[in-house]
Amino acid sequence: MKSTKYWIATISKEHTLLGVAGGFMQVCHGKQAPLKRMKKGDYLIVYSSKITMEGNEKCQAFTAIGQVIDDNVYQFEMTENFKPFRRNINFLQCEESSIIPMINDLEFIPNKKSWGYPFRYGFFEIKENDFNIITSKMIQNEVKGQYI
Repeated sequence: MKSTKYWIATISKEHTLLGVAGGFMQVCHGKQAPLKRMKKGDYLIVYSSKITMEGNEKCQAFTAIGQVIDDNVYQFEMTENFKPFRRNINFLQCEESSIIPMINDLEFIPNKKSWGYPFRYGFFEIKENDFNIITSKMIQNEVKGQYI
């Protein structure tokens, strides 16, 4: 039996909301390889450093949590010249949560002064403990009704 893995994808908040609404995720500008690393049952947390991909307005928050629902990686034609790869994700109801109060507690951030560095990879695996820290902040305030 395979063990569940936990992943972080760095995606703008605007693009995250499109994925949540459609039940899918694209990572690393539509690349296939990162998506193939995930397996059915794995969990994905989305970190949004910015509101939009092109803009400069900071978000610096975890914006979505989801679970991979199948083993399919598929291509989707967004435009004639852009056919990114996607995975189907079952997104959980959660609240956006700032990374700032969590930085000192997260193991995947070894250098707390340069805390943004790991997110430059766009997609990476984290340990279950970090997943639990992040999701406890995103799901604890569910009753406020501020779902993404």
